[in-house]
Amino acid sequence: MDTRRRLGDLLIAAGMITPAQLEEALREQKRTGERLGRVLVRLGFITEESILEVLEFQLGIPKVVLADYHLDPEVVRLVPEGLARRYQAIPIRLDGNRLLVAMADPLNLLALDDLRLATGKEIMPAIAAEREIEEALSRFWQKETAASMSEAAAAALEAPGAGGTEGAPAVRLVNSFIQQAIQMRASDIHIEPQEGEVRVRLRVDGLLRELTRLPLGVLSSLISRIKIMAGMDIAEKRLPQDGRFQFTLGKRNVDLRVSSLPTVYGEKIVLRLLDQEAMLLSLDDLGFLPAIKERFENLIHSSYGMLLITGPTGSGKTTTLYATLNILSSPEKNIITIEDPVEYLLPGINQVRVNPKAGLTFASGLRSILRQDPDIIMVGEIRDRETADIAVRAATTGHLVFSTLHTNDAAGAVTRLLDMGVEPYLVNSSLIGVVAQRLVRRLCPHCREIYRPEPGSLEKTWLPAVEELWRGRGCQRCSFTGYAGRTAIQEVLVMNEELRSLVTAKAPAMTLKEAAVAAGMVPLIEDGLEKVRQGITTVSEVLRVSLGGL
Repeated sequence: MDTRRRLGDLLIAAGMITPAQLEEALREQKRTGERLGRVLVRLGFITEESILEVLEFQLGIPKVVLADYHLDPEVVRLVPEGLARRYQAIPIRLDGNRLLVAMADPLNLLALDDLRLATGKEIMPAIAAEREIEEALSRFWQKETAASMSEAAAAALEAPGAGGTEGAPAVRLVNSFIQQAIQMRASDIHIEPQEGEVRVRLRVDGLLRELTRLPLGVLSSLISRIKIMAGMDIAEKRLPQDGRFQFTLGKRNVDLRVSSLPTVYGEKIVLRLLDQEAMLLSLDDLGFLPAIKERFENLIHSSYGMLLITGPTGSGKTTTLYATLNILSSPEKNIITIEDPVEYLLPGINQVRVNPKAGLTFASGLRSILRQDPDIIMVGEIRDRETADIAVRAATTGHLVFSTLHTNDAAGAVTRLLDMGVEPYLVNSSLIGVVAQRLVRRLCPHCREIYRPEPGSLEKTWLPAVEELWRGRGCQRCSFTGYAGRTAIQEVLVMNEELRSLVTAKAPAMTLKEAAVAAGMVPLIEDGLEKVRQGITTVSEVLRVSLGGL
């Protein structure tokens, strides 16, 4: 039976395509060797979803969503990786001798025969989106690669020269870790020597997840490979080092910042992934609610003054600054940044990297920037009084200055400047506002569901009037966490006359905060709870980042 013609006939009978379109697709398929369904979709004659519906309703082939299935490794391994990728097929359930296999093309009789011979099982085909199958195969087999390397490649990794040859196990293993990190949207890879083993963890959506454990004997080869890639000194193991390199996955170029630290069991390595494509460069992407976004936009379009972004490490301060500069960038403005380090390259903006060894600090760099006729200046972080003084004076002499501080809330940033020794009158004449922010995990859009919180629950304690909320059930796409990606919660303090009077009186942060709220500032936690009401995140997430959890 010609399965290509059969699929085409089914689609024609369903009124989805015309005979002429089928003939054109068959000619194209003969030229490229692609599956007919993929050709039809690529030519724009039909959508993949429509093909799935036709096969489901006209042939009774069940349609499955792979995110709803927890893949059992023993079941998936029944089909060799090469065969699974060749036929875009992945086993999802075994009932006795019947193997349910999700396939992109369940009409491929040759594929069904090969799967039956390879597994010795009766194949029950189901249909799934090709994209879902490709993602599931990549996730599963990359995890298998890491696991098998941890068990079987220890001797090879410990062999002399294992870290330096392009085909060596250390090379493949490091590449595997990076690829998985990119695909899981991880921000960091931690390679940590423990007593008798090496633990590898990924930071995904702000939380660390264990990826695998390796024999301690592989550590030397792994570190040597990473140091070679990052241009670091392989021989130096007693002192911390920093390096950087670029990794290409498909068409994506990802910068990785590498840091080594000697511990009692050996060197610990952390790789920070800086994915240019994943950079959020619009305020809408940053999660501002409309009223808070309006307050923020009014501040960033000021002609001069200083705006501070505050929050702990990893709260997205740099991302917010980059998005802001991207909005303000224009041929009429000279924008200069000084950063430690430069994390992302922004077109049209002059970026300077701090280099303390050469005498280029935030303070000295900022002085030089002021001689470059800038309109807008971004200082990566105000760390000391000298930098604070120069930034403040720049903001009072016609420049718009952006920077960051590590404080718990917006009001705390004002008192931090005073604690650094900046005079109250300079704070009042320079500071136009402060944004405090945190990052919370977003609910997974694929498994998000409505539920009714129980009386006495955390949700009812904080949102007593709400009858229904959203939660993540957990699915394959979110690694069964219920969350996928992050968004920000913010509070925006806008300086006014009352706040300036309190600054002059050196009032405590709590008094400043009360005055800011009275003037219209929505506190951080209230912004977070509003995003809970909207189904964006959960109460536990908001409390975790704003109160440190309960």
